[in-house]
Amino acid sequence: MTELAIYAASVELSRGRQVSEPPAAPYRNEYQRDKDRIIHSSAFRRLEYKTQVFVNHEGDLFRTRLTHSLEVAQISRTVARYLRLNEDLTEAIALTHDLGHAPFGHAGQDALAAVMGKFGGFEHNWQALRIVDELEERYPSFRGLNLMFETREGILKQCNPKLAKQLGSVALRFLTGGHPTAPSLEAQIVNICDAIAYNSHDIDDGLRARLISIRQLREYRLFDEHYSAVLKQWPNLSQRRVIHETIRRMIDEQVVNLIETSTATLEALQPSNIETVRATEEMLINLSALMYEKHLELKSFLQQQMYQHYRVRRMGYKARQIIHRLFEAFINDPYLLPLEAQMEVQRLQAQLGSELGRARAVCDYLAGMTDRYAILEYERLFNPNQLP
Repeated sequence: MTELAIYAASVELSRGRQVSEPPAAPYRNEYQRDKDRIIHSSAFRRLEYKTQVFVNHEGDLFRTRLTHSLEVAQISRTVARYLRLNEDLTEAIALTHDLGHAPFGHAGQDALAAVMGKFGGFEHNWQALRIVDELEERYPSFRGLNLMFETREGILKQCNPKLAKQLGSVALRFLTGGHPTAPSLEAQIVNICDAIAYNSHDIDDGLRARLISIRQLREYRLFDEHYSAVLKQWPNLSQRRVIHETIRRMIDEQVVNLIETSTATLEALQPSNIETVRATEEMLINLSALMYEKHLELKSFLQQQMYQHYRVRRMGYKARQIIHRLFEAFINDPYLLPLEAQMEVQRLQAQLGSELGRARAVCDYLAGMTDRYAILEYERLFNPNQLP
């Protein structure tokens, strides 16, 4: 087993758990324990039926939040291993990073953010932290999953100062008065690998759904360089396999670039420990300037041509209507909620006050829905022919 770098996160120097527990069994460390808790959580299982771009019922081969999380974990672990960082922590953060997403992708998040505007807001990173700190109910000694500090810290990619004050030490880096300081290198790896996986695999799904074309993609360097090379090497290969090989090479080039660029940065800075990393304002894990430019070109194209496609926009419109109408129904009459959710309303009202507590409980209920459950719940409430 490769020795960790001195600036890697380690169990021995961890800030620990919120609630003290006996140590993990000898065959696994505390970050592996976190990963296991995440995999066994209800929120993680629900990611199978939450979408990236396409609604879950549109096809079995399109990616979901679950498959995306697994892909991010695989890429992230490779990078962490080469940089001699903590693979187990990196994987735990990667598997957790999408737990807080609402149903229907970004349309669902935007809808929840809108209805929660006067009740404290909604943001998927914060929601993921709520899930692991409070909403999962599995253990007798504590609410949530009681994850290690470094895993929880890695979830918070963004956080406004007002919310950071409420969250305490886990969000301290957002309260520096200026630019937020950096999280652990393991969290930084996940942030970049998330973007690499998102771009690359949305191309695959977009082509499969015919929302974008090869002709359009060939205008962008990151795609065309590899597509041309694959065609030259295998001129008679089927289109499906050409696309797969092109995307595989795109991911490989970006990962190699990420490793080489980050290695050079770390060698130049030579951080003495994880606290030195946390004290910096610049991210130390990153792509080269040229590779990042190519990455952003492709990201911009996908945002304009794929995410704004009329089919995606129409489903987004439907999703917003579903979220808005369900929120309005439940906020006006909490007794429409299932009994377990009604109990959560009472708990949060006692904790936050009547109005804020009710809104937050309804938000938690909606955010936890899968795409198809949200559609079914909408039908139960608003379709006269559907049994409640």
